[in-house]
Amino acid sequence: MEKIVEQGLLYDFYGELLTKHQRKIYESIVYDNLSLGEIAQEEGISRQAVHDIVKRCDKILQGYEEKLKLLARFKTIREKISDISRMSEQLESDRQADQEKYRLYSSRIRELSSEILQEL
Repeated sequence: MEKIVEQGLLYDFYGELLTKHQRKIYESIVYDNLSLGEIAQEEGISRQAVHDIVKRCDKILQGYEEKLKLLARFKTIREKISDISRMSEQLESDRQADQEKYRLYSSRIRELSSEILQEL
């Protein structure tokens, strides 16, 4: 399951850089969950050809990620935003928090927000 999610995310970021034919076949595997045989029949090519195209696309998309790191940046930013949200909820639920805890969370929220802005 994790591989298909990773493939979907990589495709979301870099899919437009594939050829139209590659995109169609890759989408059929990743989004439509079709088998190699189903795609081969639909496209009029062999199962091996479909397999080779999917493997080539995986390699191409991974190559883009290794160079550009957009997905890695996206994941980092998502984690930081989750941290900010969690700390904000903690502050909201603990309205009678002592001043030190409030300063600590406020400082960390500002720090994370600054890091996110720098990454963007």
